Amino acid sequence: QVQLVESGGGLVQPGGSLRLSCAASGSIYRGSTMGWYRQAPGKQRQLVARITSSGSTNYADSVKGRFTISRDNAKNTVYLQMNSLKPEDTAVYYCHYDGILQNYWGQGTQVTVSS
Repeated sequence: QVQLVESGGGLVQPGGSLRLSCAASGSIYRGSTMGWYRQAPGKQRQLVARITSSGSTNYADSVKGRFTISRDNAKNTVYLQMNSLKPEDTAVYYCHYDGILQNYWGQGTQVTVSS
């Protein structure tokens, strides 16, 4: 079992920044991939960014150049730095753990971009 606890969401004005954190605990697989997904009202959950255990990353086109994903393997924590936020970034953001044989989701954290 792996538990994921997210933090850092909130309300921010357009052009602002937020940093999300996701702390994993439990039976962590060292070769896991971790990522962030988001789901806006009435839409499907979509990949925002993910990072492998070796640090390779990939991003959704809509966030490239604005968001940065990183991880601290010693702390089993993944971060999402979000800059130049837009109203269309408003969604519930979910942390995801992919341990190959098992995958888990966090409870989600709300990000609202509005003036």
